[in-house]
Amino acid sequence: MSASVVPVNLADKLSQFSELWSQKKVAVLNDYEVKLAKLKGEFVWHTHEDTDELFLVISGRLTIRLRDADVVLEPGELFVVPRGVEHCPVADEETAILLFEPAGTMNTGDAGGPMTKAAETLG
Repeated sequence: MSASVVPVNLADKLSQFSELWSQKKVAVLNDYEVKLAKLKGEFVWHTHEDTDELFLVISGRLTIRLRDADVVLEPGELFVVPRGVEHCPVADEETAILLFEPAGTMNTGDAGGPMTKAAETLG
């Protein structure tokens, strides 16, 4: 058996980094990546033209600003931003999230800029 038989402990993985707005890959499922991130403050307005994006709040509180409404997520809640919908994540307090999206999806989508970072694999 070549696959790992060790479960991913999200609390353990979150304890391994402190950098904000930096996605850490913790698992791969087919052509999708499961990523963790810690957020605080406001990100950039951006769009993912080719894919939906799933946000699951682990701790803290996340507001996903959309052009016509805000979606507020508490721990244990998730929201899927549909492909092509412009959005801007905002966290007033440090917030830990899980993201689920196709491998290679850039965090800033079509916006680019200084906050663009490729996901790093967390050991």
